[in-house]
Amino acid sequence: MRTEHTPAALPGRDFYKLMSSVILPRPIAWVSTTSESGVDNLAPHSFFTISCTEPPIVQFTSVGRKDSLRNVEATGEFVVNLATEPLQDQVNATATEYPPHLSEFDELGIEREASTTVLPPRVAASPVALECALHSTLRLGDSTVVFGRVQTVAVDVSVVVDGLPEATLLRPMARLGRNEWSTLGEVRAVNRVPYTP
Repeated sequence: MRTEHTPAALPGRDFYKLMSSVILPRPIAWVSTTSESGVDNLAPHSFFTISCTEPPIVQFTSVGRKDSLRNVEATGEFVVNLATEPLQDQVNATATEYPPHLSEFDELGIEREASTTVLPPRVAASPVALECALHSTLRLGDSTVVFGRVQTVAVDVSVVVDGLPEATLLRPMARLGRNEWSTLGEVRAVNRVPYTP
């Protein structure tokens, strides 16, 4: 037996809560931006993925008009910092809606690191940073999808094995439903099965 729900029967946030409880785990884009007035913003966005491989483009979604979105629209740049287990409390704390004139970096004591190809800083303690130039945005209802062309991927050498970042060393966090978070859990290598006519 199943229960069935429609957006009409569960309006607004209730249907959103249902969707975010079944579409999981969701990787977290910990997005740093800089406002036109020079304030560095840092906020997590759990609607995040790769959009294109050539050119390399990633996307995150701003539900509503958050500082991240306003800053990206104004400056055309952002950085996606990997949200990891050791940084979970800081990632969660940056979800607080600080006024635009306050920097989450400063308010929470999060150390910056200069980016090489964009103005917004990286999170110094994050092992991976994707420096992005705005490609385009797409407005969908109450949300805006932000597409960024990756200019530079900065990876801490301590998480690299055989030339690539190793998932178990990265220790990424993911968002689930409600206020739930997830760690990576078991990692299994499974080869694809080639088609044999």
